[in-house]
Amino acid sequence: MPGFFFSHNNMTELNGKEDCKLAEGKIHKKKQKAFGADLKSYLKCVVPHIESGIKTSNSKNVMLSAEEVIQWSQSLEKLLASQSGQGVFREFLKSEFSEENIEFWLACEDYKKTKSDHLHGKAERIYEEFVQSDAIKQINIDYQMREATAKKAQSPTHSSFDEAQKTVYVLMERDSYPRFLKSKSYLNLLNQLQTNTSK
Repeated sequence: MPGFFFSHNNMTELNGKEDCKLAEGKIHKKKQKAFGADLKSYLKCVVPHIESGIKTSNSKNVMLSAEEVIQWSQSLEKLLASQSGQGVFREFLKSEFSEENIEFWLACEDYKKTKSDHLHGKAERIYEEFVQSDAIKQINIDYQMREATAKKAQSPTHSSFDEAQKTVYVLMERDSYPRFLKSKSYLNLLNQLQTNTSK
Protein backbone atom coordinates (compact mmCIF):
# COMPACT_ATOMS: atom_id res chain seq x y z
CA MET A 1 0.00 0.00 0.00
CA PRO A 2 1.58 3.31 -0.99
CA GLY A 3 2.47 5.65 1.88
CA PHE A 4 1.72 9.34 2.05
CA PHE A 5 4.61 11.70 2.41
CA PHE A 6 4.28 15.38 3.20
CA SER A 7 7.12 17.69 2.51
CA HIS A 8 7.84 20.38 5.09
CA ASN A 9 6.15 22.97 2.79
CA ASN A 10 2.94 20.95 2.58
CA MET A 11 2.81 20.61 6.37
CA THR A 12 3.05 24.40 6.82
CA GLU A 13 0.30 24.79 4.19
CA LEU A 14 -1.95 22.43 6.19
CA ASN A 15 -1.18 24.24 9.43
CA GLY A 16 -1.98 27.49 7.63
CA LYS A 17 -5.40 26.12 6.63
CA GLU A 18 -6.11 25.00 10.20
CA ASP A 19 -5.15 28.50 11.45
CA CYS A 20 -7.54 30.02 8.90
CA LYS A 21 -10.38 27.84 10.16
CA LEU A 22 -9.64 28.88 13.75
CA ALA A 23 -9.49 32.53 12.72
CA GLU A 24 -12.81 32.19 10.84
CA GLY A 25 -14.39 30.71 13.97
CA LYS A 26 -13.16 33.67 16.02
CA ILE A 27 -14.47 36.12 13.44
CA HIS A 28 -17.89 34.37 13.51
CA LYS A 29 -17.99 34.69 17.31
CA LYS A 30 -17.00 38.36 17.01
CA LYS A 31 -19.84 38.89 14.51
CA GLN A 32 -22.33 37.40 16.97
CA LYS A 33 -21.04 39.68 19.74
CA ALA A 34 -21.05 42.61 17.34
CA PHE A 35 -24.72 41.96 16.54
CA GLY A 36 -25.59 42.17 20.25
CA ALA A 37 -23.55 45.36 20.59
CA ASP A 38 -25.19 46.81 17.47
CA LEU A 39 -28.65 46.08 18.88
CA LYS A 40 -27.71 47.68 22.22
CA SER A 41 -26.35 50.82 20.56
CA TYR A 42 -29.38 50.94 18.24
CA LEU A 43 -31.76 50.76 21.20
CA LYS A 44 -29.80 53.52 22.95
CA CYS A 45 -30.34 55.71 19.87
CA VAL A 46 -34.02 54.78 19.63
CA VAL A 47 -34.55 55.35 23.33
CA PRO A 48 -32.78 58.62 24.16
CA HIS A 49 -32.16 59.36 27.86
CA ILE A 50 -33.48 55.96 28.90
CA GLU A 51 -31.54 56.18 32.19
CA SER A 52 -33.26 59.34 33.35
CA GLY A 53 -36.81 58.19 32.62
CA ILE A 54 -37.90 61.84 32.57
CA LYS A 55 -40.34 62.93 29.94
CA THR A 56 -40.65 66.63 29.32
CA SER A 57 -43.39 68.06 27.15
CA ASN A 58 -41.14 70.70 25.59
CA SER A 59 -38.33 68.25 24.83
CA LYS A 60 -37.32 68.20 21.16
CA ASN A 61 -36.11 64.59 21.43
CA VAL A 62 -38.92 62.10 21.06
CA MET A 63 -38.62 59.97 24.15
CA LEU A 64 -39.93 56.45 24.28
CA SER A 65 -42.27 55.70 27.16
CA ALA A 66 -43.36 52.40 28.70
CA GLU A 67 -46.93 53.29 27.65
CA GLU A 68 -45.91 53.53 23.98
CA VAL A 69 -44.00 50.24 24.11
CA ILE A 70 -47.01 48.56 25.79
CA GLN A 71 -49.20 49.89 22.94
CA TRP A 72 -47.00 48.02 20.45
CA SER A 73 -48.36 44.79 21.94
CA GLN A 74 -51.98 45.77 21.11
CA SER A 75 -51.57 45.35 17.34
CA LEU A 76 -49.02 45.24 14.55
CA GLU A 77 -50.68 48.38 13.20
CA LYS A 78 -49.81 50.29 16.40
CA LEU A 79 -46.26 48.95 16.32
CA LEU A 80 -45.75 50.07 12.70
CA ALA A 81 -47.38 53.46 13.37
CA SER A 82 -44.48 54.22 15.73
CA GLN A 83 -41.15 55.26 14.18
CA SER A 84 -39.31 53.71 17.13
CA GLY A 85 -41.48 50.60 16.90
CA GLN A 86 -40.57 50.16 13.24
CA GLY A 87 -36.87 50.38 14.13
CA VAL A 88 -37.00 47.87 16.99
CA PHE A 89 -39.18 45.46 14.96
CA ARG A 90 -36.83 45.74 11.98
CA GLU A 91 -33.85 44.80 14.19
CA PHE A 92 -35.81 41.78 15.44
CA LEU A 93 -36.65 40.73 11.85
CA LYS A 94 -32.97 41.08 10.93
CA SER A 95 -32.15 38.59 13.68
CA GLU A 96 -34.64 36.20 12.03
CA PHE A 97 -33.35 36.95 8.51
CA SER A 98 -36.75 38.25 7.37
CA GLU A 99 -36.26 42.02 7.33
CA GLU A 100 -37.34 42.10 3.65
CA ASN A 101 -40.96 41.99 4.91
CA ILE A 102 -40.85 45.27 6.82
CA GLU A 103 -38.61 46.86 4.17
CA PHE A 104 -41.15 45.98 1.47
CA TRP A 105 -44.04 47.20 3.62
CA LEU A 106 -42.27 50.54 4.28
CA ALA A 107 -41.34 50.88 0.59
CA CYS A 108 -45.05 50.43 -0.30
CA GLU A 109 -46.07 53.06 2.28
CA ASP A 110 -43.57 55.47 0.76
CA TYR A 111 -44.72 54.53 -2.76
CA LYS A 112 -48.33 55.51 -1.97
CA LYS A 113 -47.16 59.05 -1.16
CA THR A 114 -45.17 59.37 -4.41
CA LYS A 115 -46.08 61.99 -6.99
CA SER A 116 -47.61 60.48 -10.13
CA ASP A 117 -44.67 61.44 -12.39
CA HIS A 118 -42.27 59.44 -10.17
CA LEU A 119 -44.42 56.32 -9.85
CA HIS A 120 -42.86 54.45 -12.76
CA GLY A 121 -39.29 54.64 -11.44
CA LYS A 122 -40.27 53.68 -7.89
CA ALA A 123 -42.53 50.84 -9.06
CA GLU A 124 -39.65 49.42 -11.09
CA ARG A 125 -37.26 49.65 -8.14
CA ILE A 126 -39.73 47.96 -5.73
CA TYR A 127 -40.49 45.23 -8.26
CA GLU A 128 -36.79 44.50 -8.90
CA GLU A 129 -35.81 44.60 -5.23
CA PHE A 130 -38.69 42.64 -3.68
CA VAL A 131 -41.09 41.03 -6.18
CA GLN A 132 -39.34 39.49 -9.18
CA SER A 133 -38.48 35.81 -8.85
CA ASP A 134 -34.73 36.42 -8.45
CA ALA A 135 -35.03 39.58 -6.31
CA ILE A 136 -32.31 40.14 -3.72
CA LYS A 137 -34.90 40.71 -0.97
CA GLN A 138 -37.65 38.52 -2.40
CA ILE A 139 -40.89 38.59 -0.41
CA ASN A 140 -42.90 35.44 0.27
CA ILE A 141 -45.90 35.66 -2.08
CA ASP A 142 -47.33 32.98 -4.37
CA TYR A 143 -46.76 32.74 -8.12
CA GLN A 144 -50.15 34.20 -9.11
CA MET A 145 -49.68 37.27 -6.92
CA ARG A 146 -46.12 37.72 -8.19
CA GLU A 147 -47.42 37.69 -11.78
CA ALA A 148 -50.35 40.02 -11.01
CA THR A 149 -48.03 42.46 -9.18
CA ALA A 150 -45.59 42.38 -12.13
CA LYS A 151 -48.40 43.40 -14.51
CA LYS A 152 -49.57 46.20 -12.21
CA ALA A 153 -46.00 47.48 -11.84
CA GLN A 154 -45.71 47.86 -15.63
CA SER A 155 -48.55 50.42 -15.69
CA PRO A 156 -48.15 51.75 -12.16
CA THR A 157 -50.86 53.39 -10.07
CA HIS A 158 -50.76 54.25 -6.36
CA SER A 159 -52.41 50.89 -5.59
CA SER A 160 -50.11 48.67 -7.70
CA PHE A 161 -48.57 46.93 -4.67
CA ASP A 162 -51.61 46.95 -2.35
CA GLU A 163 -52.42 43.23 -2.61
CA ALA A 164 -48.80 42.12 -2.14
CA GLN A 165 -48.37 44.58 0.74
CA LYS A 166 -51.51 43.21 2.45
CA THR A 167 -50.21 39.64 2.09
CA VAL A 168 -46.84 40.56 3.62
CA TYR A 169 -48.59 42.46 6.43
CA VAL A 170 -50.72 39.39 7.29
CA LEU A 171 -47.59 37.21 7.17
CA MET A 172 -45.82 39.50 9.66
CA GLU A 173 -48.94 39.76 11.83
CA ARG A 174 -49.43 35.99 12.11
CA ASP A 175 -45.81 34.88 12.14
CA SER A 176 -43.12 37.39 13.18
CA TYR A 177 -45.16 39.78 15.33
CA PRO A 178 -46.22 37.23 18.01
CA ARG A 179 -42.58 36.05 18.26
CA PHE A 180 -41.43 39.67 18.53
CA LEU A 181 -43.73 40.23 21.55
CA LYS A 182 -42.13 37.21 23.28
CA SER A 183 -38.58 38.17 22.26
CA LYS A 184 -35.88 39.26 24.68
CA SER A 185 -35.35 42.51 22.76
CA TYR A 186 -38.98 43.59 23.28
CA LEU A 187 -39.39 42.29 26.86
CA ASN A 188 -36.04 43.74 28.02
CA LEU A 189 -36.87 47.14 26.51
CA LEU A 190 -40.30 47.16 28.17
CA ASN A 191 -38.87 45.99 31.49
CA GLN A 192 -36.15 48.67 31.42
CA LEU A 193 -38.67 51.43 30.66
CA GLN A 194 -41.07 50.23 33.36
CA THR A 195 -38.23 50.05 35.90
CA ASN A 196 -37.18 53.63 35.05
CA THR A 197 -40.76 54.88 35.30
CA SER A 198 -41.21 53.41 38.77
CA LYS A 199 -37.99 54.99 40.09
